[in-house]
Amino acid sequence: MTVLGVHLIGRANVAEPGAGMEHDIFFSISHTPDHSGTMPTEAAMFDHYFDQRRLADELGFGVAWVAQAHLSTETQKQNASPVVPHWPGEVGLCTDFPQLALESFRCTSRIDVGSAVLSILAAGGPIAQAERLANTLTHLERLDRGGTRRLHIGFASGRFEFMARPYGILPRDEVEATSWPALRGQVFLEAASIFLRLLRGDVVSDASARPTVLTRDHFRSDEDWTAVQRAAMHRDGGSTPPKYVHIAPRYAFEEVRIVPKEAPLERLVLVAGTHDPEAQIELNGILPVRVFNLSITSPEVIDATHERMATCFHPDGGAWTRGHMPRTVFVFVNDEPDLSADEQSAAAKHEAEAALAAYWTALEGTLDPSKVARATNNALVGNVREVADQMLERFHPEDRIMAWFDFFNHDNERVKRNMRAYMEGVVPLVERALKGGRR
Repeated sequence: MTVLGVHLIGRANVAEPGAGMEHDIFFSISHTPDHSGTMPTEAAMFDHYFDQRRLADELGFGVAWVAQAHLSTETQKQNASPVVPHWPGEVGLCTDFPQLALESFRCTSRIDVGSAVLSILAAGGPIAQAERLANTLTHLERLDRGGTRRLHIGFASGRFEFMARPYGILPRDEVEATSWPALRGQVFLEAASIFLRLLRGDVVSDASARPTVLTRDHFRSDEDWTAVQRAAMHRDGGSTPPKYVHIAPRYAFEEVRIVPKEAPLERLVLVAGTHDPEAQIELNGILPVRVFNLSITSPEVIDATHERMATCFHPDGGAWTRGHMPRTVFVFVNDEPDLSADEQSAAAKHEAEAALAAYWTALEGTLDPSKVARATNNALVGNVREVADQMLERFHPEDRIMAWFDFFNHDNERVKRNMRAYMEGVVPLVERALKGGRR
């Protein structure tokens, strides 16, 4: 068994080039009213999740990704600068991914589990998160003796700053306050370095952690950089603008090593939620780290990421494949038996527009029809045949699709019918077209 402390990630289940299109599923468990105004209890939300998850296992989805959140988005509306002041309810109910992951493994037999995404700045920070995951891997090994199921950890700084601020992720002085938009990305890299090295089995301290040094390259404009230089001169008593601004370690600690030490690292897949080239390259200097991708990411960024990762992906992860970068996409498929194909198409478009309108209203407080239209164009919308055609048109034959069905939809039975229509209707059409050489 490969263990934490051995510089290796196992190759079990790693897709080889040419393996074909892969299909994952994303669960938001978002406790907010859907487009119909329905808002189940928290208990019902989790019941729906496990019900849908068991069906995803039966249908053959590869990985079930679960959104993670921290702290109440409803309560943060009372803060001085709320980030989502109009959002009703909670962005997500999964606030302890390791615990939910183990329950998810217990109720299924084949499907993997993934976090989308775990904030390594919140809930105790990178040291606590690394130790939790080592424990999760150990218990997964016990639950799946002799098996190959894996834990996929999407990790990032987190979408909303308020979730990390109670854990000390906020400016500590004038220099940090002035540089914060750029500095926050460097805080993530410091945390990620600690997180990955601990998972690798290293002994780590702040003396050996990644240093944070700001330069002009970290800022969008000369004006932003000049403001930081002035703050640094005021802090340090200097009279000349510095070329390098040193930031004290965010995490101060003596030598630590996480336990358990023998967790099976070959069951771990790491995926970074960042499109920063510097971060992708740097993290792969420690362990194999894949990349998350959103449906709104431009084709140019997607292609550039694949080109870069083909050269910088850590060798212990094997050859880079397109399946290493899951592509999130909304799926509004209608295969209701009492409707004609044209009626299914029209109904799917109406459902997509209603759900996306509810989302943008919750996110921004007002409805911008142009944003709904753009989001609809990025989604897979229509009857089974139309969704298959859209998938063939928009995705590469070796992409990994992360299909999102429960987006602003609390109708559990309908969500399950849509999942079945996708895997039993859409996917076979796509596979037959690809075998016939059609794109």
